[in-house]
Amino acid sequence: MKMLRSLAGVRSLAIVLGLLLMATACTGSDEATSDNGDAGTDESATVDGDSAGSTRFVYANPFPIFDMDPSSAFSSENVVLQNVYESLTIFNPPGSAELVSPALAESWTTNDDATEWTFTLREGVTFHDGTALDADAVIASIQRTIDLDLGAAFIFLPIAEMTAVDDLTVSFTLAYPAPLDIVMSSQYGAYIMSAEGVGQDAAWFNEGNEAGTGPYTISSFTPNESVELAQYPDYWGGWTDGQFETAEIQLVEDPVLAEQLVRNGDADFTYNLPFDSYDSLDGVDGLSVVRGESMQNLFGMLNHERLSPEVREVLVLSFPYNDVVDAFYGGEATRSQGIIPQAVWGSSTDLDLPETDLDAAAQILADAGLSDVSVTYSFDAGTTEQQQFGEVWKANLATIGVDLVLEPLTFDARWEIAQADPANAQDVFTLFWFPTFVTPYDFMFSLFRSEEAPFFNLGYYSNPDFDALIDEADALSGTDRDGAAELFQQASQILIDDNAAVFMVDVPSVGVIQSSVSGYEPNPAYSGVVRFYDLARSN
Repeated sequence: MKMLRSLAGVRSLAIVLGLLLMATACTGSDEATSDNGDAGTDESATVDGDSAGSTRFVYANPFPIFDMDPSSAFSSENVVLQNVYESLTIFNPPGSAELVSPALAESWTTNDDATEWTFTLREGVTFHDGTALDADAVIASIQRTIDLDLGAAFIFLPIAEMTAVDDLTVSFTLAYPAPLDIVMSSQYGAYIMSAEGVGQDAAWFNEGNEAGTGPYTISSFTPNESVELAQYPDYWGGWTDGQFETAEIQLVEDPVLAEQLVRNGDADFTYNLPFDSYDSLDGVDGLSVVRGESMQNLFGMLNHERLSPEVREVLVLSFPYNDVVDAFYGGEATRSQGIIPQAVWGSSTDLDLPETDLDAAAQILADAGLSDVSVTYSFDAGTTEQQQFGEVWKANLATIGVDLVLEPLTFDARWEIAQADPANAQDVFTLFWFPTFVTPYDFMFSLFRSEEAPFFNLGYYSNPDFDALIDEADALSGTDRDGAAELFQQASQILIDDNAAVFMVDVPSVGVIQSSVSGYEPNPAYSGVVRFYDLARSN
């Protein structure tokens, strides 16, 4: 969510994992029932009572949606907002001929040092309230995000000045070089909205109102339950026969139910299933398992306010990295090489990583005179791998006298506790992360840069040298990406050396979709997003 993992003195990891998987399979419908009361074993189950149809697409979404303000939303709301709003550019899937493509901007230019940018807007684009897209709307939308200073507002830190050259031309002067064409492709914070939307507060958006230019409008919104979308008839891209007229994004937290829904044809798409489920779905008539490159990872931030350096090192050394990666993802995952996923530029396979070493961890405890250590492990309730990783890690730690207390909660409840008082918060905060826009700076700034009050730095880590290094790398990224990558790699090693977190896995990208649906292409720059406009159902 933008929302853990050499067993010694216990039976083999394979046996432990097998027991955990059996327990999950036996109790999943009781322990992971979704908030809207769906049961996991009813063969007639549908999403919100409606099945997928020829012109209706149903997305069984595993994560709750609770903030629809396009300036502040910074979690799974992207699966809705990317269909309702648009940004100036769009980041292309790996292997594409171009890094970014036009969206609301049809072209752009920059000077040699990437400090002056000019974007030319499309003609004929209207917002859903009928008003025309123009340069003033672009500036007002970005300024609203900057002023609120929430969510992904940091993406606009380089901007010093914005000017409407004419109705369809916007110029940006930056305080330092930055790849503004990539920044404007961000899946959070870069949305352009109408003047009416700019003047509203979050409550207006969370009542189901919106102000976008995208192909779909919001026809209904029930927080943490469902969103209904309908075609915007005057969408600038036009419409052809066969495209979906409506789409429903329904919360289905129980992976057993989600799998059942796609098997029955009552949902068109889902993901975040246990990885052994995909093997059983491969080859099922009417379904397609789609694998793509991933820019998402999973890690556990360690509380620097509560945990001593010795305990943080013990936690890092006790995690069963390689065994867990192989056991839970069928060999499809890769061990994280620090905080930057391998598919994101600036990553490295040459970092000095810790290995699982329970003997060394036990010696650290003994040397420090520590005994009866208890550590709380906060994870998203109903998220299979986070729970199972915690169970296996707990078994590891028990062999050296450390008790890992598992604490499953909804993400918003976990986040509220973690932000309230670091000294009384969790010891380990597990988190999935994927790019805001595709840059190492997002992973480092959002998660580990010093903060006066906790937002997503939920390990409460602070290192002025690290802060300065990533800021320097970010400023360099607009003109010298290779040089910036070297600095980001140095920053990655600092986090590893400081035991800032337990860096677990780069999570594979796998989803399942009805074979009757064409046009779906996963894009790791937009995690979990299905662009309904690109899809059609065959007869």
